[in-house]
Amino acid sequence: MAQSLFKMLKREQPKVDIDVLAPTWSEGLLNRMPEVRRIIPHTIEHGKLAWRERQQKAEELRYQGYQQAIVLPNSWKSALIPFLAKIPRRTGYRGEMRYGLLNDRRQLNKLVLRRTVDQFVALGLPKNDPRVGQLVPKPRLMPKPVEDIFSRLGLEHSDSPILALCPGAEYGPAKCWPLEYYVTCANSKIADGWQVWLFGSHKEARLGARIQTLVGDGCINLCGQTSLPEAVDLLSLASAVIANDSGLMHVAAALDRIVIAVYGSSNPSMTPPLNDNAHIQYLGIKCSPCFQRTCPKKHLKCLRDIKPALVLDRLNSYVQERDILKVGDG
Repeated sequence: MAQSLFKMLKREQPKVDIDVLAPTWSEGLLNRMPEVRRIIPHTIEHGKLAWRERQQKAEELRYQGYQQAIVLPNSWKSALIPFLAKIPRRTGYRGEMRYGLLNDRRQLNKLVLRRTVDQFVALGLPKNDPRVGQLVPKPRLMPKPVEDIFSRLGLEHSDSPILALCPGAEYGPAKCWPLEYYVTCANSKIADGWQVWLFGSHKEARLGARIQTLVGDGCINLCGQTSLPEAVDLLSLASAVIANDSGLMHVAAALDRIVIAVYGSSNPSMTPPLNDNAHIQYLGIKCSPCFQRTCPKKHLKCLRDIKPALVLDRLNSYVQERDILKVGDG
């Protein structure tokens, strides 16, 4: 979602140089954003003060000639490095007593800026700009060639369409569509002549292995087998993606894939897939969104009541529409 901010800055200031201070795990992702000139990685864990490393990073940045720092997280700690680096203009939303750290403080009106991406983009515009919340550029990642990844993983190129399944979610199981529903979708599309690739981190390796065992031939478990940038590049080959509300769902959307995004405990109006080819499956039952990591009512109806037949019907209609458009364009 931060890429929408980068794209807007480039649109408004074509000569601007954008450097990004971000955790080391995100380097591969940022390398696929052409708007980014330089990545400044750090190893500071979420929630940790890490005062010495913050001081060192600030010293590194102090003499680089930066004119503005846009601070996307709302924590007090996240505003420390730009302040210590003495960057003249430090922009961000009010929160956690950051009055001395930020000197271009913005008041966040969530009635106007409901989506996280709108909130990010607004920080790149002047205060009270009437365009806030309008014309938000969609993220578009630029994947790299996959030959080396194919060779390492023993994958083979095929003319069969690929269905990518992203069954995990870092936040917790209240975001995860049931395993057996993913199995049903995988079996259905394999019967239609598709391949199925499973994506996720090492934390989802056992989940992926279980799905692969239940599905059998035609299903490849890549969970824990790829780095994040490799997952980006491989996802770019998918014809369609079924995913929980997760980082990989947003990656697939930024690759302009057909995406069926399944929402349970979270709110799709806040963090939707930013893609015209995406469809959100969300029931909005009485107890959702609860924003909990595990279902507080123990029934997970917000996800269990989204049946595989509904998702498959939506997926098939999108695929047929895309095929019709291709014929028409030809």
